[in-house]
Amino acid sequence: MIRALSLAAALALLPVSAAVAQEAKTSAEVQLEAAAAAFEKKMEEFGERAEAIQDDDAIDETAKGLRVAALWSEYQPHVTAFTAIAAQQAGEIANQALAEIDIDAIVTEAMAGVAPMIEGMTTNSAWAQADPDQMVTYGLMADYAIGQSEEALEEVNEAFTAPPAPPAPPVEA
Repeated sequence: MIRALSLAAALALLPVSAAVAQEAKTSAEVQLEAAAAAFEKKMEEFGERAEAIQDDDAIDETAKGLRVAALWSEYQPHVTAFTAIAAQQAGEIANQALAEIDIDAIVTEAMAGVAPMIEGMTTNSAWAQADPDQMVTYGLMADYAIGQSEEALEEVNEAFTAPPAPPAPPVEA
């Protein structure tokens, strides 16, 4: 359970870690940026060609739609290739960022602040009382907290394992 919570803490700190590490880009980040630049150029090229088709007054709207669709099919392999590269490199970037996080240190620091409070509650409060009604209430509270933590971890796991959605084709004007 502590490992799961420490992973959630590490993921929460990931944007901060990424911001701090901006000056030292990994090979995955460099590759992703290069792929994004190349993909952007292809999409600009597609946009220019599609606009030229749309601006051609000698072609009726149906023919324009068919030509843009045919043009899109020409660029679809570029979309698929970029999506694959982005998914691969994003996974590598996340793995590298997580590898640099000392999860045990984060948990130790978090627990250092919580441990005295827990000890105080267990020895000096209603937690120390064996009242059955209080025990049921505290059990329900603990179950709820664990359930919320598990749901959060499932959402994070789904975000990392879900395949990226393919981009939608451009909307015709």
